[in-house]
Amino acid sequence: MTVPDTLASGAAPAFELPDPGALGKVAVLMGGHSSEREISTMSGTGVLQALKKRGVDAHAFDPAAQPLQALQDQGFDRAFIALHGRYGEDGTIQGALELLGIPYTGSGVMASAIAMDKVRTKQIWIAQGLPTPRYLTITAPGQLDAVVPYLGLPLIVKPPHEGSTIGITKVTAQDQLLDAYTAAARLDRDVMAEEFVDGRELTVALLGSRETTVALPVVEIRAPQGNYDYQNKYFTDETEYICPAPLNEALSHEVNRIAIAAYRAVACEGWGRVDFMLSARDGKPYLLEVNTSPGMTGHSLVPMAARAAGLSYEDLVLAITGSAALKVHRAQAQGAGQ
Repeated sequence: MTVPDTLASGAAPAFELPDPGALGKVAVLMGGHSSEREISTMSGTGVLQALKKRGVDAHAFDPAAQPLQALQDQGFDRAFIALHGRYGEDGTIQGALELLGIPYTGSGVMASAIAMDKVRTKQIWIAQGLPTPRYLTITAPGQLDAVVPYLGLPLIVKPPHEGSTIGITKVTAQDQLLDAYTAAARLDRDVMAEEFVDGRELTVALLGSRETTVALPVVEIRAPQGNYDYQNKYFTDETEYICPAPLNEALSHEVNRIAIAAYRAVACEGWGRVDFMLSARDGKPYLLEVNTSPGMTGHSLVPMAARAAGLSYEDLVLAITGSAALKVHRAQAQGAGQ
């Protein structure tokens, strides 16, 4: 399988930006019902301003405030999904837009649903031979005794259907495990315990679909005390971001190769972001998760990587909007029903 070239710093993606006037009336979906509503509103506001700056007929649309049918009633031609978390990043909104016939940005129903489930994502990656930390799924407190013997300490406990590090706990002692499980279980029916990989945190932004997928320059994240939590992600200037990450050429290429393979394995489309830990123990990159509707705030990583590749925030937003599409082939669906 041929892997597309990755983009060096300053090398703008080789694709044409759409004519803003040809995009029609664009709904920027933001806010929503998830625990990441606040960040979604920040992302959507940035996207909306960028589109308007480029002369696009763009409007804010909050699915928590209006019925989705209003998208059709108000004559929207396409939607930029700036929703994060459940009901926006998990295939729910994607399925509704398919039924309404409104082209949308990002991945389709299946890829969105899988990527939102960290356990299912890991299962696919493992089946594809891609590197990811070991894990256990915990469905009841009685299973906790098996966690430390298998994964060791420290370890990570997280709700597998949340994003933005919500509900995540780093466990350094056996007696912390029950509290960590309880915190995650408040947010999710199942809980995932994951092997802790000590090392450098990296992320790769991706644009395109299938054979056209391009990896932007790798970003390294250096958070205070190594704690890249919700606060340090969005509301502090203490977190340091380095783009391109200081990696040798061979390692940078390998990280990008794995990112593209991980993105494709889940059938992602349009754009996304793949997160890694670069192990201090063996120097190898390990996949953590794939985000199908990444943040677009002032602290967000996809715009940062795009800038390093010579693509402005406004042009990045315009390119993503131009890639909006329906993923269900209606001709096939009609033929199947005859």
